[in-house]
Amino acid sequence: MEEALRAAERQLRDAGVPSPRVDAELLAAHLLGVSRGRLRALALTGAPVPEGYTALVDERARRVPLQHLTGRASFRRIELSVGPGVFVPRPETETVAQLVIDRATGLDEPRIVDLGTGSGAIAAAVADEVPGAVVFAVELSDLALAWAGPNLEPFGVHLVQGDLATALPEHDGSFDVVVSNPPYIPADAVPLDPEVAEHDPRMALYGGGSDGMDLPRAAARSAARLLRPGGYFVMEHAEVQAPWIAAFLGQTGGWSAVTTHQDLGGRDRATSAVRAAGGPTTTEEAR
Repeated sequence: MEEALRAAERQLRDAGVPSPRVDAELLAAHLLGVSRGRLRALALTGAPVPEGYTALVDERARRVPLQHLTGRASFRRIELSVGPGVFVPRPETETVAQLVIDRATGLDEPRIVDLGTGSGAIAAAVADEVPGAVVFAVELSDLALAWAGPNLEPFGVHLVQGDLATALPEHDGSFDVVVSNPPYIPADAVPLDPEVAEHDPRMALYGGGSDGMDLPRAAARSAARLLRPGGYFVMEHAEVQAPWIAAFLGQTGGWSAVTTHQDLGGRDRATSAVRAAGGPTTTEEAR
């Protein structure tokens, strides 16, 4: 098996896969139903190569996302089912989930909503790590909903199909935290990684408008409507968009403590703000 792992590593490296050894091991571990640690032990003992391994490595070399091949994606403490039609959660988004968890921890039955939940990663992580939280998740895509439903059911999250721009009007002014990782790529920008450009759904990537900011602005307006006074809003974005989003929230009115947060790589990854008492509460006022 060790020889097969090394050959797979070389093939994936030649194909430009960023973590060839890790991916080679994860594919074999997936087929065997074992952890990477157990796989390494098996390799040392000369265990046979699992059936179908070469075919999976070939697919990964064609830059099919690893998570599509295994059907699983790790996010904080949980494992999510993912595949074609849903955005694969990224490690940097775990930082955004942490901001929500930190804010909600200690509140009595905090009400939290994730706008544009995709696979359900943030909503599931928050429900998992904040005892007593009442968590809602909103998603428009039929395909993403098919993945989010099974992911969120074990955590008791209320999954709602809807547009993040108009979602949950019956709950206006009732949430303690609103979080969103909306699509934010500009219309004329093409992601460099084939895994993203060719496999993540366009609906989950492009934010609308030449600057990609239509949907982030819509998420912020919905947050203004959904939050109670003193409620907390946090949104993920591209590094270059941090100044624009901070300025937008500052100019909109009704927000205080506008703060930019960095991910573990030191990139400006999210912006948060606190809903001021007496601020605009409807979508039209928030414009």
